Amino acid sequence: MKHLSLPFFLFFLAVGLCQNSREKDSITILNEVVVIDTLTAKNSIGIIPSKIIGTKVFQNYSPVDLVNSINQVSGVYALSGALNTNRITIRGVGARTPFGTDKLRLYYNNIPVTNGTGFSTIEAFDLENLTSMEIIKGPKATGFGTNLGGAIVLNTKKIRNQPTRFSNNTTLGSYGLFKNSLGFVHSDENFHLSLQYGHMEIDGFRENNRFERDGILLNSNFKLSSKSEIGLLVNHIDYTAQIASSISQSAFDEDPTQAAFTWRSAQGFESNNYTLIGLSHTYKHSAKLRNTTSLFYTYLDHYEPRPFNILDEYTNGYGFRTLFSGALGTKRKNLKYTFGGELYKDEFTWGTFENLYEENNGNGSLQGDRLSDNKEFRRQFNGFATVAYPISPKFTAQMGININKTNYDFRDLFNTGALNKSAERNFKALFLPSLDITYVLGDDSELYANFSRGFSNPSLEETLTPDGIINPDIKQETGTNYEMGIRKTDGAFTIEAALYHMRINDLLVAERIGDDQFIGRNAGKTQHQGLDLDLSYRLSLSEKISATPFVSYTFSNHSFIDFVDGDEDFSGNQLTGVPKHRIVSGLQTNFGNGLYWNTTHQFVDKISLRDEETLFSDSFSVINTRLGYKTALFNELLLGIDFGINNVFNTKYAQSVLINANSFGGREPRYFYPGNDRNYYGSLKLSYTL
Repeated sequence: MKHLSLPFFLFFLAVGLCQNSREKDSITILNEVVVIDTLTAKNSIGIIPSKIIGTKVFQNYSPVDLVNSINQVSGVYALSGALNTNRITIRGVGARTPFGTDKLRLYYNNIPVTNGTGFSTIEAFDLENLTSMEIIKGPKATGFGTNLGGAIVLNTKKIRNQPTRFSNNTTLGSYGLFKNSLGFVHSDENFHLSLQYGHMEIDGFRENNRFERDGILLNSNFKLSSKSEIGLLVNHIDYTAQIASSISQSAFDEDPTQAAFTWRSAQGFESNNYTLIGLSHTYKHSAKLRNTTSLFYTYLDHYEPRPFNILDEYTNGYGFRTLFSGALGTKRKNLKYTFGGELYKDEFTWGTFENLYEENNGNGSLQGDRLSDNKEFRRQFNGFATVAYPISPKFTAQMGININKTNYDFRDLFNTGALNKSAERNFKALFLPSLDITYVLGDDSELYANFSRGFSNPSLEETLTPDGIINPDIKQETGTNYEMGIRKTDGAFTIEAALYHMRINDLLVAERIGDDQFIGRNAGKTQHQGLDLDLSYRLSLSEKISATPFVSYTFSNHSFIDFVDGDEDFSGNQLTGVPKHRIVSGLQTNFGNGLYWNTTHQFVDKISLRDEETLFSDSFSVINTRLGYKTALFNELLLGIDFGINNVFNTKYAQSVLINANSFGGREPRYFYPGNDRNYYGSLKLSYTL
């Protein structure tokens, strides 16, 4: 199945040669640009390229697996160990992170939701509530933090002048899946309100794998005047997820449904209550000047019994973001500018306790004596500005700057005297420039180039020595990105291609020295270079029937330039955690009478699991398919029915991997998070308009 995408490549080569002879058609069907009010996001990035995926891409996947829609974007790879365990990497950045997503910035309706040490949890949101995701690869966007990985902006539904509508979508499927989403939308010229409630539960493919979530989303906007608008966003998610954890090669070969022995014995799980409240105000001073300012508060209560201890933590985060955007000059020579700032602060309180599950008569975790009690104060400020100027009708240049200042303050509330580990770390201010140029080749194509600098912060834990004391020698990762590409949309044919080269200095390496203890070191340099390619073509098979094949191809040639770990030199080796080749292809077919059929195929190359390149995961191909029908039963009532099959050919594969896994107590290292076997789902959606 590795070669299933080859016909698509040959097909695109053929249509690319003859597509000028075809009559142009509407591009809105093939291009996943959703027209919503994201002016704040677009003005933050100016002319730099980003990728927006919307409802037509989401329609390729199960409502439970919408994280997989990210994989349809070249250069971006989401590894999912479970519904509550996702690691998103962009061009290899973040691939060495043991758990979770870091080294990129995550925004929800332009509110930063990445925590004070740079970690993002996309599972804290019900992605079925989204209208689109905007993905910026690399540190190009000065207005979104210039993290080495880039930024992801999640956008919720916001449609003006729509009638009052109730909707309900119910999904049933394998592993005891039940998911229900209930929505209410009311909108007129001056007011918009959407309220969504969702519940999901699923037993899971593996042992100790049950997941249950409830969530509510309120999104409202009120137009105060022709110049002023205020918005309120409230998102709350409450979920409990059992943890099967990773398993060894032997366990994976024997029975991929089994949980790790210690996690099964402890009946390990995590419980999360997450709340985001955002208040925004937009003021249009004139046709050429606009400001949007947001105030926000986040709260996370996290409780996680693990075999080695029980973690109890809560986080209070708050901050603001303001963006001014405007233009100067004539319509022909219009200088566009943005400037603003973003402050995020959080207070993180956490402690650990003994887990006495071995003394609990097989009833799972039991909290014992306290082992630690800590508080962290984390602060990050980003100031940014861009200026874009059309040097000629075809040539535009944009310059940007981001200023970052990060501070950590760690308080040990458990130990006293000489054992106390309290410490503070102030990182030096970073000045990170960006230069973008675009050249219009014609009405339908454009060349662009980018030079940008970016950074990644270590987590506070990575700044500690093995004795738990702040290490003043730990530095932030910094890197320089060079990129050039082309974007072409001619009628039904679309191509986006980019070549990039980025070097990262002071590579942060998380070294595991215990079950729950990691330390960080700056261990060398990495080189990230490769090709991102996205192609699509819309075929009109008849007056009503259309078919859109697409391919996204990622070539990742990432390696260690200078990497010495202890007595071993890994310089020149392939970067761990990244497949060299990855292909996502598919076919979207619309039969014109409300019936559609979408099929996707993903090929993932082998992945190096150890820095010394002695062990690799197996490559794999997975095919998903979804058939749906939409119709109006009455003028006011719409009906939608979907049926889907994931992993059609029942491939046995690792959906996520853990690199450089260690062996404790003589046990085999645990590298693999098994993917689900063949599974099914069906959805029924009703929408009633008043």
